[in-house]
Amino acid sequence: MHQFDKHYWEDHWSPRSHEASSMPVNPYLMAETAQLPAGSALDAGCGTGTEAIWLAEQGWQVTGADISATVLSTAADKSAAAGVDEQIEWVETDLSCWEPERTWDLVVTNYAHPDTGQLEFYDRIASWVAPGGTILIVGHRHGEGRGHDHDDAHPEGATATLAGITELFTSPQWGIDASYENSRTVKAGGRTVQLDDVIVRAHRLR
Repeated sequence: MHQFDKHYWEDHWSPRSHEASSMPVNPYLMAETAQLPAGSALDAGCGTGTEAIWLAEQGWQVTGADISATVLSTAADKSAAAGVDEQIEWVETDLSCWEPERTWDLVVTNYAHPDTGQLEFYDRIASWVAPGGTILIVGHRHGEGRGHDHDDAHPEGATATLAGITELFTSPQWGIDASYENSRTVKAGGRTVQLDDVIVRAHRLR
């Protein structure tokens, strides 16, 4: 299993920041938050900031958190260029041990995977959702459909199942609004890549 620590992510982002910064906003974020009133939002594992910036452009006050200082520098430059830097706070932190001591109306994560593993990570960030707030999880789906060759397959520690994620939100304090799987293709690094995704949106009742 990969060690998804700070060294891994600094190495991951350093040669790819420019390439990744041109990726379009995650379509699930646009679709699943369209009916939500703007408030406070946390992008957990924000990467180059594409989703955080999009949320700010929709009127959200955003916290973008990531373990990589390299990628946060790219994100800050992008938010300044977009004219939304005053609406976004960038935080360099290890989300697996961060104690923010606050909650947000919306917590989103898009393909983030720390050392702790997916389900423990999702359970942790769910505790940062304010009562009445929403969590949106977009992850790499675990199973036979992920990847079509060795190079594209994600490590087991970076994937999750729909059943595993929804099981986290079966308590009376949660309601699941959307849970589904989907496959799509994206352009990355001059090639077409298929992504096999799992998407869950839930709201905190109390």
